Amino acid sequence: MSQSRKIGVIGVPGGWSSEKLADIVENMTGYRFLINLGELALDLTRGEAEYRGLKLNDLDGLIIKKVGPAYSPKLLDRLEILRYLSGRGLRVFSPPEHIAAVLNRLNCTLRLKEAGIPLPPTVITEDAYIAVKAVETFGQVVMKPLYSSKARGMVVLEAGTNTLEEIQNYQASINGQSLLYIQKLIDLPGQDLGLVFMGGRYLATYARVGKKGAWNTTTRSGGRYAAYEPSPEIIELARRAQEPFGLDFTCVDVAEAEDGPVVFEVSAFGGFRGLWEGCGLDAARAYAEYVMGKLDQ
Repeated sequence: MSQSRKIGVIGVPGGWSSEKLADIVENMTGYRFLINLGELALDLTRGEAEYRGLKLNDLDGLIIKKVGPAYSPKLLDRLEILRYLSGRGLRVFSPPEHIAAVLNRLNCTLRLKEAGIPLPPTVITEDAYIAVKAVETFGQVVMKPLYSSKARGMVVLEAGTNTLEEIQNYQASINGQSLLYIQKLIDLPGQDLGLVFMGGRYLATYARVGKKGAWNTTTRSGGRYAAYEPSPEIIELARRAQEPFGLDFTCVDVAEAEDGPVVFEVSAFGGFRGLWEGCGLDAARAYAEYVMGKLDQ
């Protein structure tokens, strides 16, 4: 036990992965600080942040597991506060500005494209009529919010007589988001993959096996986790995908499509439960040990 270390976990109280990581850190250090950013106060006069009487500035480090219970633009504001604290010398894993780069789906997608990573065919527009043409070209698409996880808010559309109306209804439902993110629906072989990296080094892979009849493989739609051994080529593809973001812990979502593997996204928050249930690997402990090692350097 490293009693000299006081490490806070940024997460969601009651959340499986947040609680697990906080438990592991407590086991290793004797201290347990699970911090809900919704209750954080930043005093700019003193340059200090406080959570329930705890001064974050006095900690040796912070591990970000979750910035909030659901993806939204307001999480970027929370990351800005953590970036400010990082600039004042507090060690934060992963760096808040690096997490911000993957939080927004558009930003993440464009960086992957710039890095030459194969993606599903995608069209981005604010114009519903252009979106109709994209649906007609692709035949079947997934409309994706810019901020979401586990397929929340995603809608599958097919080309048809009511396509324009369906797109306009969808556009009106996404809380002021005018930009439409339209991606060709990929025919998955019953599963997709989560390849996990820590400090840029490959850790392990789990598969999300979809429920029969579901268009996505998420556990919210009845999917389950399973162990998987990807080819060296897929591991290298995922390594290249996560490299530009410089995250301390990340999961790369990959699909083995008919025309070759494609990357859906790079995540700053996923991987713990998939590795635990699918592979029996305690990623929370491995990550805590990684952070300890970094703090000792």
